[in-house]
Amino acid sequence: MAGLETIYMGIPLQTPLIVAASSISSKIDRIKTTEQAGAGALVIRSLFEEQIMLDALRMEDELAVGAESFSEALTYFPQIQHGEADEHLMWIEKTRAEVGMPLIASLNATSPGVWTKYAKQLESTGVDGLEINVYAVASDPIQKGADLESALYQIVEAVKGEVQIPVAVKLSPYYTSTANVAAELDRRGIEALVLFNRFLQPDIDPETETLKNEMVLSTPEEMKLPLRWIALLYGRISSDLALSTGVHSGLGAAKALLAGATVVQTASALLKNGIPYLSTMLRELEGWMDERGYDNLESFRGKMSQKEVDDPFIFERAQYIKLLMDQK
Repeated sequence: MAGLETIYMGIPLQTPLIVAASSISSKIDRIKTTEQAGAGALVIRSLFEEQIMLDALRMEDELAVGAESFSEALTYFPQIQHGEADEHLMWIEKTRAEVGMPLIASLNATSPGVWTKYAKQLESTGVDGLEINVYAVASDPIQKGADLESALYQIVEAVKGEVQIPVAVKLSPYYTSTANVAAELDRRGIEALVLFNRFLQPDIDPETETLKNEMVLSTPEEMKLPLRWIALLYGRISSDLALSTGVHSGLGAAKALLAGATVVQTASALLKNGIPYLSTMLRELEGWMDERGYDNLESFRGKMSQKEVDDPFIFERAQYIKLLMDQK
């Protein structure tokens, strides 16, 4: 039987399948089910920068009430309850106490700021690692690409300065030079790079002339973009590589590992087929490995990366040229 053990961000995992941040992690019993199904780890649903900042503003507003009042009003004290961010921290602590597999917290960020101190509080819950999910739409025509990259590096450096646990960055595919950004993040000491952050796009309903926001599950076809970049980056940076988006089967996981991924993240496949489907994916991966005589993941990881294939140009322009020429 093929061995599926691996090490991600320095964390030993029983399998390379990680459950991505999603609604699956909203309830402890669901997380336990993923553990029973064979998940190597789980990324907890994100704590958003906006939640943290909103809690801080609410606190300031509450404390400001009565600030101008006479000093004899000694019985006054603002009614302050746990905000969303604090509730999230307590929920993670409770989950950590009941789940044995590695848990990775997630911070969803758009800009540098004091909110990064929450990374330390997330670490104190007992999680094994932290994933920074950078989600920002560059809609300002005045803002330069270099400024966006600088903000990203500031976020990473601030978070790295707060915690001792390993840090991964879930990156957008829309940087001008993805390879350079990956190398810069690697130079700043991140332990893993997650490719890619899947942007959900708004839609317009022409009948009602209103905006629609829908959670659309990924498809296997979407795996090609991160697959290419995993193959391009493998062996060129020291950070672990996690492929996210479009992994819907054990064979999909095998493709990611062949490209050079340390682990794969999946969520849509489980939301579509049920959490126990994770076991099916693992069995398919094991069967594929057994058929080819692979005893462990290291025996084939990166075998189809750009560094290892006979024609490395195929990951850049070769297939584009061939497809166009074949149309004649």
